[in-house]
Amino acid sequence: MAERLNSSSPLVSILINNYNYGNFVGKAIESALNQTYRHTEVIVVDDGSTDNSREVIAQYGDRITTFFKENGGQASAFNEGFKASQGEIICFLDADDQFLPQKADRLVQVFQDNPQSNWCFHPLNFVKISAPIQSKKLSTDDIPNDYSRQYDLRDSIKKGKLSGRLPFEGAATSGIAFRRLFLEKILPMPTEIRITSDDYIKYIALGISEGFILSEPLANQIIHDDNAYTFRTDKQNLKAKIQIQTALWMRKNFPELANFSNSIFVAGKSIKIEQKDGSKTSKADINRLDNEYMKMTNFLEKIGINVRLLYHSLWNRW
Repeated sequence: MAERLNSSSPLVSILINNYNYGNFVGKAIESALNQTYRHTEVIVVDDGSTDNSREVIAQYGDRITTFFKENGGQASAFNEGFKASQGEIICFLDADDQFLPQKADRLVQVFQDNPQSNWCFHPLNFVKISAPIQSKKLSTDDIPNDYSRQYDLRDSIKKGKLSGRLPFEGAATSGIAFRRLFLEKILPMPTEIRITSDDYIKYIALGISEGFILSEPLANQIIHDDNAYTFRTDKQNLKAKIQIQTALWMRKNFPELANFSNSIFVAGKSIKIEQKDGSKTSKADINRLDNEYMKMTNFLEKIGINVRLLYHSLWNRW
């Protein structure tokens, strides 16, 4: 059960994870420092960058809390930032994204008005960056305001599916926030999940607690040539690996969500089956995760998984 915040102006921790985004991290930090809600702390974890990130971050001095660590992946940066944070409300910001000025204000309002909600997700504005540096907002469907409300999807997720239509495909790292006491149940997370680590956190949050979805975008997700994942069409093997890896660690750490982790596993393996290319190394890595996951399933689960994979295969042929 969620608890009320301890004060009318709770501390909001903004955790920025960075790896080789020296061209973007300064604007991310500025967006975190320029919140209309002033009771915030900004923690920047640099995950072993080899570009000019260290110099850019150092310019902000004691206005931020900074950690320079060896490269270990996004999950390790999440863990480091959360361990150092003090806030009652925790939100994440990718170093190549930017918060809108009112974000922290809106989060505090949501968590104060909805004491049963342990998480808050919102969509992002997609902003395309091209060279020479120009920004262009990508057109997106308007999200109806009536989607801003509490959601409790635990029953459907424990059955292995998401029921009902969510107002957006799923918030990225810069669109998720949590109560501290709740996030302590999920973090630290497995460091093997090196990128798109927010999937692990989001799926578990949806499965173990109710929360709030805001229809308004409160951050800009910058789409550029060096994005590791978003809108990439050449990363299907990576997508398959992330899905299977996420399912594996959910199964290990939250076995009560086994039905849903099975669904995520099927989605990842379906992508893997469709791919004809990919290096031997990436295929071997995915196969290792695949085998490890299947070892945790019982006989009936194996049958269910294989039936669903057959269905996906036949459907894609059509």
